[in-house]
Amino acid sequence: MPQTTAQAKARKPAEGLGLRMRAQRHRLSMTLQQLSVTSGVSVGYLSQVERGNATPTLGTLTQIAQALEVDAGYFVRPPRAVDSLTRGAGRPKFAVAGSSIEYEQIGAERAGHELTSFVMNVPPGYESEVVTHIGEEIIYILEGEISQMVGEREYLMGVGDSLHYLGSTPHCWSNKTSRLARILWVGRMQYDKSGEIGQLEATQQEITREMLPLRP
Repeated sequence: MPQTTAQAKARKPAEGLGLRMRAQRHRLSMTLQQLSVTSGVSVGYLSQVERGNATPTLGTLTQIAQALEVDAGYFVRPPRAVDSLTRGAGRPKFAVAGSSIEYEQIGAERAGHELTSFVMNVPPGYESEVVTHIGEEIIYILEGEISQMVGEREYLMGVGDSLHYLGSTPHCWSNKTSRLARILWVGRMQYDKSGEIGQLEATQQEITREMLPLRP
């Protein structure tokens, strides 16, 4: 079925991101397999992003950027908070090109800071990619409902629910409802060490991972 003009226009931002990603990978003489190993993102998903058929979340985009020896601003320039205080009515907002998620800047970039934080506005029907990385994450549901997968376990989360988990466990999330969901996301991520996940998983095979839901 031929694409409509609207569909073609909707694809352009994602295709532009993919072209920049491929160009930088070629500058580094890096194969998709090498980029996958370094970033911790699957070859299949990287290929989809390069072809404009998928748009990564900001977290996955940062993993890819680190592996390509650039910062996330090479692909998308989030607003920089000039102060540690942000107010609800005037909080800086941005989106990854081609993505339907709107991010609200919460954390301020300061030397020595390790935490990153956003409020994510997730539209109905959205499904994220499966990701792994070194670090940890906490999510808190502000509005709506979210289905969060961590490993093989699914958490159906509503307003006031929260979850704390290791990034090295494969995880993804989706909004299966017909309403907008808002998530407060806080994470400590070490994207430049994503290539160490394989070593970490080998060590953790003898350890039982315990998810830490803050509410039953």
